[in-house]
Amino acid sequence: MDMFRSLLFVPGNREEMLTKAAGLPADVLVPDLEDSVPDGEKEHAREIVREVVKTLTQAGRTVIPRINAMDTGLARDDLAAVVGPNVYGVTVGKVTSTWEIEQVSAILDSLEEQAGVEIGHTRLIPWLESAMAIVNAYQIASASPRIVAVAIGAEDFTNDMSVQRSDGGDEVRYARSVVAVAARAAGVIAIDTPYVNFRDAEGLEREVRSALPLGFKAKFAIHPAQLETINTLFSPSEEELEYARQVVAAFTEAEAEGRGSTSLDGKMIDIPVVKRARNLLALAEAMAKSAG
Repeated sequence: MDMFRSLLFVPGNREEMLTKAAGLPADVLVPDLEDSVPDGEKEHAREIVREVVKTLTQAGRTVIPRINAMDTGLARDDLAAVVGPNVYGVTVGKVTSTWEIEQVSAILDSLEEQAGVEIGHTRLIPWLESAMAIVNAYQIASASPRIVAVAIGAEDFTNDMSVQRSDGGDEVRYARSVVAVAARAAGVIAIDTPYVNFRDAEGLEREVRSALPLGFKAKFAIHPAQLETINTLFSPSEEELEYARQVVAAFTEAEAEGRGSTSLDGKMIDIPVVKRARNLLALAEAMAKSAG
């Protein structure tokens, strides 16, 4: 799977915004057919996204449209509009159980066959946005080989819980933790909720920094101004990479001397620490290859 840190929503009924998005530094472009499109514009949005997707892909962009939830009755038409060789995957709103994944997968099997693409080509990113979804998080995350990531949607989650959304985020800390752990257990990426106060750069940075220790590897963006912060904070810093290199070098030297641990800067270096360092270096290498 292509590496990604930032996924930018673009309203599916705004052709000029979708075209302009081709030049933005988002790792993934997400033409939105769900919340940002009024009910009366749904069909128009499908037509626009169907036409623009090829252009975006030819520009080298990874495209993952967001479709409406299965219980809206709109999902099948959304999928029919976007499935094909130019779409990497789709992200599905308001998934609560494995049932939605099974239904989407069955529809995709049929549409992929009609489109002449390999069955399984279209990847899935479910949104977990309710109490039921959090309870079923691991089952959802592991429900299909199509799934490459799962996302937490804090706005709908807090609405479902009948609690107020706050800047501190205490009300979603448990749900975010569950999604991150479930994603890791299922071997997929955990994607953090969008930060809706798009003019608050400091607030965005705080939220990203709170997501990193939980295990999130990417974040949705609702405005281009958020991309630089998201990309930077979800990438290893040069200081982190240099320390990881030192850890690997110190441990390699210790192994050559027949020791199973060593120390660096007064801290013990053993196998789990080395594994983290090697994983970080591998991540940086994968990101460099993806960017190149």
